Amino acid sequence: MTQQPFSRPGAIDLSALKKPAPAAPSSGGQASSAGGGGGSAYSLTVTEENFQQVIESSMTAPVLLAFYSASRLPESEQMARDLASAVDAHEGRFLAALVDVDATPAIAQAVQLQSIPYLMAVLDGRPQPIAQDVLGPEEISGLLDQLAQQLTAGGVTGRHQPRAAAPATEEGEEPGLDPRYAPAQDALAAGDIDRAVEEYQNLVSANPADSEAVAGLAMAKVLQRTQGVDLQAARAAAAADPDDIDAQTLCADLDMLGGHVEDAFVRLVELVRRTSDKERERARDHLLGLFAAVGNDDPRVLNGRRALASALF
Repeated sequence: MTQQPFSRPGAIDLSALKKPAPAAPSSGGQASSAGGGGGSAYSLTVTEENFQQVIESSMTAPVLLAFYSASRLPESEQMARDLASAVDAHEGRFLAALVDVDATPAIAQAVQLQSIPYLMAVLDGRPQPIAQDVLGPEEISGLLDQLAQQLTAGGVTGRHQPRAAAPATEEGEEPGLDPRYAPAQDALAAGDIDRAVEEYQNLVSANPADSEAVAGLAMAKVLQRTQGVDLQAARAAAAADPDDIDAQTLCADLDMLGGHVEDAFVRLVELVRRTSDKERERARDHLLGLFAAVGNDDPRVLNGRRALASALF
């Protein structure tokens, strides 16, 4: 088994592929046929049409691309099935994206595929080779555990949403307010933003997959960063220096508070496009925080993620 430390090198060349379908779900694509007959909540089959959206979903959490060929090496297809089953135990830390190279040769070309099977992790649109040998279920499980530990150590806590729909409530039934959020919401109502940030942070630390707590924390941090800020002075500073990271991120926060969500996203996407190295990382991370504040299912966030992926490539 060939394994390498999890890192974030270059990007995948998507230029030869078709445009993505316009109405795909946020995790990209359709349920996986090779991944256990659709029984996996965190797997899908990759096509040329949805491949770019699959890569874009790596802005939320890692995508594991498993390349296989049933005709050339049946064991590689079984490995893809095993991966699709194994990722469920990690509850969204990974999305298994299964690629039949016989059906999608352009994708194999885009990633410069050299052999079958081939397992690649993609995070923030950037690929990292993981394994180039046939792995059994126990090896796959151990590999995922190792990757999860590396992600946690690196501060990567995002999770994919399950692909299975949530059960509907009975007709007329309204979901009740979760009491876990009451302390944070009470703090916001009292104007104690620092305490609200602390309360939301406690919830996120206890359960990084709690999307409501993640969104609450992100928005509370926007409020915290903008406390006491002179709006006109902040906007003047941003206009005077378009590449000043502090000025542009603060202005994006103010855009958010003013309801100009798309303006905030565009401002930071363009900042990512113009900057490099640590400055680019700061702008990208700030933008990801604003995405979290709005919510991953919001169409503005989906558009923003596509724009960010384009800027990074």
